[in-house]
Amino acid sequence: MGGNGINVLKGNIIYTENSDSFNIIENGFIVIKDNIVEGTYKKLPEEFANIGIEDYGNKLIIPGFVDLHTHASQFAIRGIGYDKELLPWLETYTFPEETKFEDVSYAEKVYGEFVDELSSEGTTRAVIFATIHIKATEILMELLEEKGIIAYVGKVNMDRNCPDTLKENSDESIKNTINWIEACNKKYNLVKPIITPRFVPSCTGYLMQELGNIAVNKNIPVQSHLSENLSEIRWIKELHPECENYGAVYDKFNLFGQTKTIMAHCVYLTDNEIEVIEKNKVIIAHCPTSNVNISSGMAPISYLLKNKIKIGLGSDIAGGESLSILSVMKSAISLSKMRALCFKEEEKALTLPEAFYLATKGGGEFFGKVGSFEKGYEFDALVIDDDNLWKTGKGTIYERMERLIYLGNKRNISDKYILGRLI
Repeated sequence: MGGNGINVLKGNIIYTENSDSFNIIENGFIVIKDNIVEGTYKKLPEEFANIGIEDYGNKLIIPGFVDLHTHASQFAIRGIGYDKELLPWLETYTFPEETKFEDVSYAEKVYGEFVDELSSEGTTRAVIFATIHIKATEILMELLEEKGIIAYVGKVNMDRNCPDTLKENSDESIKNTINWIEACNKKYNLVKPIITPRFVPSCTGYLMQELGNIAVNKNIPVQSHLSENLSEIRWIKELHPECENYGAVYDKFNLFGQTKTIMAHCVYLTDNEIEVIEKNKVIIAHCPTSNVNISSGMAPISYLLKNKIKIGLGSDIAGGESLSILSVMKSAISLSKMRALCFKEEEKALTLPEAFYLATKGGGEFFGKVGSFEKGYEFDALVIDDDNLWKTGKGTIYERMERLIYLGNKRNISDKYILGRLI
């Protein structure tokens, strides 16, 4: 760190202010003061001339990746059961796997591997589902804290339509959630609790109402799933015929933007749901790899962006097979091309800057001023060495970003900063 809490990095700087285009400064400078971006410059201002510079040469400097939706408890079952759709997949693989987290030693092993992998893939911020088990959930939170990853972690709530090994007594679920939240606020600095009803089918109206009350009264954010799969949506209509649509169930119970809210998937939204999502500033976690693997569908991300909906990306393991947000970006672009080509010619495919925006500033908005190098933003960054992606010479910065997204992986990350700190 330079003098007076100031740090200066030099390299090829790429970030987004909006989804339309990249901000690119070749051989530029980023000035960080007290872990916050003071500015980006082509020429370093004279006032910083005496500050030591961390010179990354021809490497790329980009914002850290944000994973808005993933299941740490499913890390060990990635790549299994993708011949099934969502509901059979949950019953056959996911619920039996999550039952194992009653065993603290198993939780330590799996969550340890998950956190190591999450960090190595360049994810600097994440929003994560754990399981119903409080001890195991606290182990995950401690591991994230130790690794320096800033995250929200959810103790999952379920009191119906799941195996008895995971089914909670409603009142016990509520009591345990309140006690867990109070304990979290005393234990952790980087990791925070988030209210996590798994999804409508696994939570009674009573449980959802009480969780909504906790969220509002304690001002705690909410995460869940919305309109992922057609069979799931039909089931919601049977369970809650009084509600106009899936989103209306969450809205009824104060779980749909009454506090800061993430809804994963949103593949089959109605016009009404889109209207309420926009009004309530609900953030959508787009999970393209998962939507393909378990045959959910193609979310209208280009259309939603056009309509100013807040969106980020999620790896959604184990529906998704990888924690790599680079891979998720690539899948988001590919899936949008297929949607435009096969179904919705009026929708344009996602551009490279749009996908990058979703992976950084789009998801980062859930955490505040995160995911960009604009003045006043918290400094999360990845330093990228892409030498191995080029045979002779290199293309433009734009072409280097494109090749990174399509061919790069965690081995291209040479340095990582979270909230101004070199990890």
